[in-house]
Amino acid sequence: MPRQSRIDIPGLLQHVICRGVARSDIFITEDDREDFVRRLSGLLAETETRCYAWALLDNHFHLLLMPTCQPLAPLMLRLLTGYAVSFNLRHNRSGHLFQNRYKSIVCDDDAYLLELVRHIHLNPLRADVVKSLDELICYPWCGHRQLLGAGGADLIDVVPLLSLFAKRKKTARDRYLKFLADGITTGTPMKLSQGGRRVSQAYNSALQDEELFDDRILGGGAFVARVLGEKGDTVVPWSLQDVIAMVAGHCHLAAADLALPSKQADFVHAKALICYIVTRICRFKGTEVGPCLAYSTTAVSRAALRGKRLYEEDSVLQELLNGAK
Repeated sequence: MPRQSRIDIPGLLQHVICRGVARSDIFITEDDREDFVRRLSGLLAETETRCYAWALLDNHFHLLLMPTCQPLAPLMLRLLTGYAVSFNLRHNRSGHLFQNRYKSIVCDDDAYLLELVRHIHLNPLRADVVKSLDELICYPWCGHRQLLGAGGADLIDVVPLLSLFAKRKKTARDRYLKFLADGITTGTPMKLSQGGRRVSQAYNSALQDEELFDDRILGGGAFVARVLGEKGDTVVPWSLQDVIAMVAGHCHLAAADLALPSKQADFVHAKALICYIVTRICRFKGTEVGPCLAYSTTAVSRAALRGKRLYEEDSVLQELLNGAK
């Protein structure tokens, strides 16, 4: 299945993750890390991009960024290209350094900003690079030190972030530190390195199955609708019945039979495909889809999760749908 285009709009919080090719190390020496941080610092200032969290591990990095004046892509292109060239020269190597393109998840900062800061800054601890929060404050390749006023690279937009904890800096830092400690004891229900319904609902039980979701976005239905509206994404011009008819024909079934309850494998397969296409691509609500397939809203949501894998493996169906646009 072709990869979806990134959502890259100034003013949106983005969680950026990038890994080394074949998960190989992209930071070997202190010079590597200093070079990367120096490049990032200059580009943040030049492009007026805000940074709220960052962490460098041996074979990948996390950044929590909000571009304010221009899209994020030019910054990332210059950062990754420049760093890869200098890394190859330092280590007498050639070829690609990074695995595919970087990943960026658009995030609802009202709901997830602090969770993402904690998630990213605890990465060195969870990866066993450091053994405790006391050691984490000494780790120079993470934004945690700067937030606590202990030095380190000056990358983070500290004042607005600490103000979310308290007005006074000392109180804010104490509360931030406790917030991180709570994250260690309670654990993380799911990695915040992806978007979509499953991750969003793991952090917000109030979100409903029938809300609009997108795998590129971490947030509830209203936030997703706003972002897609700003991006200019349009709903695919198929009706629900169009999709049912196309999938039924593709699976050699009668469309009318899909409205009946059935546990037969071919019917379950077809319904999963339909649920994925109509809820994730066509943006119908689960409450609209369920009655057409003899499914509850919850069953539609579960079927869509199965249908995603089936759809990605079915190039013939993809071509059929693309031809019907």
